[in-house]
Amino acid sequence: MRVLVIGSGAREHALALALRRDPSVDALFVAPGNAGIAQHAEVRAVDASSGEAVVALAQELNVDLVVIGPEVPLVLGVADAVRAAGIAAFGPSAAAARIEGSKAFAKDVMNAAGVKTAHSEIVDHPGELDAALDRFGPTWVVKDDGLAAGKGVVVTPDRSVARDHGAELLENGHPVLLESFLDGPEVSLFCLVDGETVVPLLPAQDHKRVGDGDTGPNTGGMGAYTPLPWLPEETLTAIVEDVVKPVAAEMVRRGVPFSGLLYAGLAIGQAGPAVVEFNCRFGDPETQAVLAMLDSPLGELLYATATGTLDQVAAPRWKDGSAVTVVLAAENYPGRPRSGDVISGAESTGTGTESEVLHAGTAQREDGALVSAGGRVLAIVGQGKDLAEARKNAYDRLAGIKLPGGHFRSDIALAATEGRITVPSPA
Repeated sequence: MRVLVIGSGAREHALALALRRDPSVDALFVAPGNAGIAQHAEVRAVDASSGEAVVALAQELNVDLVVIGPEVPLVLGVADAVRAAGIAAFGPSAAAARIEGSKAFAKDVMNAAGVKTAHSEIVDHPGELDAALDRFGPTWVVKDDGLAAGKGVVVTPDRSVARDHGAELLENGHPVLLESFLDGPEVSLFCLVDGETVVPLLPAQDHKRVGDGDTGPNTGGMGAYTPLPWLPEETLTAIVEDVVKPVAAEMVRRGVPFSGLLYAGLAIGQAGPAVVEFNCRFGDPETQAVLAMLDSPLGELLYATATGTLDQVAAPRWKDGSAVTVVLAAENYPGRPRSGDVISGAESTGTGTESEVLHAGTAQREDGALVSAGGRVLAIVGQGKDLAEARKNAYDRLAGIKLPGGHFRSDIALAATEGRITVPSPA
């Protein structure tokens, strides 16, 4: 099978490494890729948000499957263009990708499906903001209603901070979504979805805040780990049966069946799982940890999803142990990151044993030096017999990498390792 992956981050690097381990994949291309991905696959240039450009490249390379990593091409209909050209595409249609592209649409789907989620209101006029804020709190959740790459969300007990963020979004022409705050530990569950067929992958937990102890502003994700030793099996079953499957069925009922990776972000409170958000693609940095644990051929799973035969393949197999992803970010991230700094010690082995370095925002200078070229620069994935060993392997590998001004969280998966995360008892 010849496979083309669309994207340029650590998520796509993880997808490429997992696909390379699949014996059925005999040719692998990534576009536009990055400096690290180029060590493991043939990298080609492409405008990832152009359906016409992606189709032309897929036809030139004579691929059997196109895997679309980022959300923007999906929301813009790139998967539709690929399928219209007669090529299998892993990723939802533009209509189905609205589950991420419009939080208001997602709320409507969840309400129709009877799925528990936060109470919410849309504010699209500055004059309505103050009155709406008065109906929320004492912790305010203020979101950009559209795509924001994980950084359009403010969660704060300070009403003035919430108001400033909402006012800024409205000033820039973005409707604001206000939500009630959902308490309890958060879970990211990726599910392969083919119409009403739902196949869950390993649950993971993301660390969104930039600083240790969940301090500072939200980011696109500073690290993740899987599996979750504190998540009861019955809670995971409830997420699949009471959340993901009803949403998938509702999408079918609406005539916009979902095909691809449906990502449910949930908070596990006293009343059980409640949805924080849905995404229409593999999440970053959870993907790096989850795929490191996959023991099944990834290409087979993605192709079956893309061709409507997911119900005919065996359930995914998983390695024993745990995986931890730690993100190395550029100076000033999640603000405007500094770029062009030389990175040393980040050589990738591609073996995926104790640790692996995945590239997110990197580039190669003309002199061959590896330099930073984004906010999240590298993702270091450690594996081990348990979370403690996986953490050690990730941080030991990170200690050998140098990036001027670079920063990372030192507590990824620490609370889970120390047994400090628990699911609240039912009220």
